[in-house]
Amino acid sequence: MGFFIEVLIGGLLSGVLYSLVALGFVVIFKASGVLNFAQGSMVLLAGLAFVRAQAFLGETFPFWISVAGGLAFAVAIMVIVAWLVEKFVLTRLINQSSLSLFMATIGLAFVIDELSQIAFGSEVYAVKIGIPREPIIVLTGLFDGGVLLNSVDLWAAIIAACLVLILVVFFQKTGTGLALRAVADDHAAAQSVGIPIPWTWLIIWSVAGLIALAAAVLWGTKVGIQYSIVFLAMKALPVLILGGFTSIPGAIVGGLLIGAGEKLAEVFIGSMIGGGIEYWFAYVVALIFLMIWPQGLFGERLIERI
Repeated sequence: MGFFIEVLIGGLLSGVLYSLVALGFVVIFKASGVLNFAQGSMVLLAGLAFVRAQAFLGETFPFWISVAGGLAFAVAIMVIVAWLVEKFVLTRLINQSSLSLFMATIGLAFVIDELSQIAFGSEVYAVKIGIPREPIIVLTGLFDGGVLLNSVDLWAAIIAACLVLILVVFFQKTGTGLALRAVADDHAAAQSVGIPIPWTWLIIWSVAGLIALAAAVLWGTKVGIQYSIVFLAMKALPVLILGGFTSIPGAIVGGLLIGAGEKLAEVFIGSMIGGGIEYWFAYVVALIFLMIWPQGLFGERLIERI
């Protein structure tokens, strides 16, 4: 029983990392109605910017100053990217279909991928932010030997919880958040009541960039910053399907379900079918879920005239 609990908790905590990436998709979809295919590329860019700046500053300054400086540099890079995307891509697609915006993000993903590797390199970079890597042992009184937990996953859970709280308050309680939701519903109507669409898009892409940075640093602490992190970010798509494309809490719940299900299936079923189940399990679950509950657990049920 103790082993089952350990696998379950480990899966839940791993799912939080999927949720962090999914949050970036959700905030842009919630504010613009478009699925941002470039979110994985933004995770790569944010991670490379952070780790390279930290390494440069670490040659001269103490460790914590290099970490803070690396974070500040990466934040600046993501805000600049948000401004460039708004200025040269989104502004020219105002009042265009969601399909046009989605296609634009596909092209944007390739551009960000290539520029990231040209500017910061394409090697595997280790991330060190002071989080202890030793596992934490809990529940020693209930199970022999206790339950081992990953320190990085615990920090990811704390950061994700804080981000969810902040984003929920932002979208539901602030004027800017309500304006962003209005832009997602109808660009033309939002413009007609004086909502500056370019400004709102700049804000939301900056927020998505900061979420990408948080995901990159935590993912990088576990597996390093490398190009394959773009594909790890694609694990967020099943999370979105389960939780709902417009729900911030849904991104967390979906991530927990995918993470726990994936880990349990890998440990208890994978050996029966030769392994490799972690590569396709999430997508099969998402496909089944689409047939049963297409709007997701927390998604909005939309009724439109056709």
